[in-house]
Amino acid sequence: STMLFPKARRREGHARCSPRAVRSTPACGGDGLALYSRFEAKLDEFQGNLERAVVELAKDWRTDRVLRQLQAQMIVADQQKSFFVSGNGDLMQPDEDGILAIGSGANFALAAARALVDHTEMSAVEIVSKAMKIAADICVFTNHQLTLEEL
Repeated sequence: STMLFPKARRREGHARCSPRAVRSTPACGGDGLALYSRFEAKLDEFQGNLERAVVELAKDWRTDRVLRQLQAQMIVADQQKSFFVSGNGDLMQPDEDGILAIGSGANFALAAARALVDHTEMSAVEIVSKAMKIAADICVFTNHQLTLEEL
């Protein structure tokens, strides 16, 4: 087993965030799309406040009988903050480096991104692209098809 976030801490508070946000769910299967729909509704409900929306989504995920059955993970981010929501409704923020990864190739992408951040002058987009290429080269369940969104 692997510890993705060695210094992770649960998030409970609320803060104002930009209304522009991006999300990622591995492979965007049916469970991921259902979860994303719920997240979008929360983002609308809280007028784009990302942290408040994701905290409320995590609360719902832990308590709602239907949501608890979803086998999904999600990363959401705006220009200031990013959050990881796990399949059991845990809500975490990344370590100081700000790097998050989910999906079958997450461990490979995370390790590659951390190494690139520490030892290169690459941009965030270049780091993501290279880390995902490395993950896809190693993990049979990760492919080289990548869509990047920048905030």
